[in-house]
Amino acid sequence: MNHCMFDGIGAMEFVNSWGELARGLPLSVPPVLDRSILKVRNPPKIEHLHQEFADIEDKSNTSTLYEDEMVYRSFCFDPEKLKELKEKALEDEGGVLESCTTFEVLSAFVWIARTKALKMLPEQETKLLFAVDGRAKFEPKLPKGYFGNGIILTNAVCKAGEITNKPFSYTVKVIQDAIKMVTDSYMRSAIDYFEVTRARPSLACTLLITTWSRLPFHTTDFGWGEPVLSGPVSLPEKEVILFLSHGQERRSINVLLGLPAPVMKIFQDLMQI
Repeated sequence: MNHCMFDGIGAMEFVNSWGELARGLPLSVPPVLDRSILKVRNPPKIEHLHQEFADIEDKSNTSTLYEDEMVYRSFCFDPEKLKELKEKALEDEGGVLESCTTFEVLSAFVWIARTKALKMLPEQETKLLFAVDGRAKFEPKLPKGYFGNGIILTNAVCKAGEITNKPFSYTVKVIQDAIKMVTDSYMRSAIDYFEVTRARPSLACTLLITTWSRLPFHTTDFGWGEPVLSGPVSLPEKEVILFLSHGQERRSINVLLGLPAPVMKIFQDLMQI
């Protein structure tokens, strides 16, 4: 799978369509193949600051930690743990948040724990990257069945000391602001930025969260029933963490990631709620 071809939603629709064809059924979501919907503007207009591509100086020498053997673990957050995280975020003094989502609190919790486990210096800048589905945010909205890449990477950049020492709600709010930043204007600017620079997002001192928890791969049926389990064979980069839905009614979330063995020991302790 390559994001030049399609995003997670496009991949899911392709696999499910494949299953429908295998069972002799018509396609429930016929593909829309018009890629010109997201073409670059002429001339390109870069109207926003795109820190997702920014290089961050590794003052904490975190890269040297990755010389150790990588260890991969899965951490399950059931509905009760997720509820506790939301309560923790909303109960912080000052009433910073009126509401928060499961994704926002879980992303904040993992970002803080990983930053602490890597022992980043307080003044070290750290970046969070995650995908936002732009299909409904484009103006006009992308058509149902759009077969292409309709996601955009948004970002949050702050100092390690801010997310590790300030109340939990601070980091959740940083993530909420990153989501609100994604508008039609921002996404068009990102498309033009990439066309002009051909840059790739820098992953130095970065955590990239990808979430499959809302992708219903579990509905795929090639004629012998629904799958027992679905997920990627491996993680593409050491900076990537994956959220997968899990369990009864798919209400739990599995957090999959890899870290150097000594770092993973610290991280495991920090993941206790």
